Amino acid sequence: MVRISKVYTKIGDGGTTQLGDGATVAKSSLRVTAYGEVDEVNACIGRVIATIGGSAGDPWVTIRRELLLIQNELFDVGADLCVPIAEGEKPAQRLRISLKQSAQLEALIDRCNEPLAALSSFVLPGGSALAAELHVARTVCRRAERSVAALLQAEPDKTNPDAMVYLNRLSDLLFVLARVANENGATDVLWRPGAARDTGNPA
Repeated sequence: MVRISKVYTKIGDGGTTQLGDGATVAKSSLRVTAYGEVDEVNACIGRVIATIGGSAGDPWVTIRRELLLIQNELFDVGADLCVPIAEGEKPAQRLRISLKQSAQLEALIDRCNEPLAALSSFVLPGGSALAAELHVARTVCRRAERSVAALLQAEPDKTNPDAMVYLNRLSDLLFVLARVANENGATDVLWRPGAARDTGNPA
C-alpha cells in the first residue's frame, strides 16, 4: 500500500532522485526518463478520458472504462521501470508488466479495428477534438517506447522487455481509437504527398 503524507521532500533539489529499490541516480538517467515519459502518456490519456462524453449505451463509455484500466496499468509499467531487475529476482517478487496485458490490448485493438475501412494513405493527426487528443497520446507513447528501447539497450539485464511491448501495443490502440473518434475513419484527414506544395494550399 502506498502512503503519501507530504508532497515535497527536497530530496531531488540536487538533480538526483531515488529509484524504487532505494538507489540514487541522476534525474537525467535513461531509467528516470523512461518512466517519466510513461507518466506523460498517462497524463495524455487522462485528457482523452476528460474529453469523452456520451451516455449509457454509448460505445465510448466502454472505451472510457478500458482507458481507466490502462491508466492503472501504466502505473504498473512505471513501477516496473522504477525498480531495476535484481540478480536472482524470482518471478512475482516485484510488480512487473507481462505479455498478458499486451495480449489484452491486442484483443481490444482487434475489436475496435474491425469496423474500420482499410487505409490507403497515412492519417494526419487531427479530425475531431477527441481524435486529436488520441493522436497526441499516441505520439507521446511512441516516445516513451523509444526511451524504454534505449534503456533496454543500455541495461538489458535490469529492464523488463515486456514494458516496451506494452507501450508498442498501446500506441497502436491509440491510433485505432483516433480513427474510431473520426466516425470510424470516415472523417480521417489523409496525407496527400506533395499536395500542399503543388497547390500552395495545405487545405
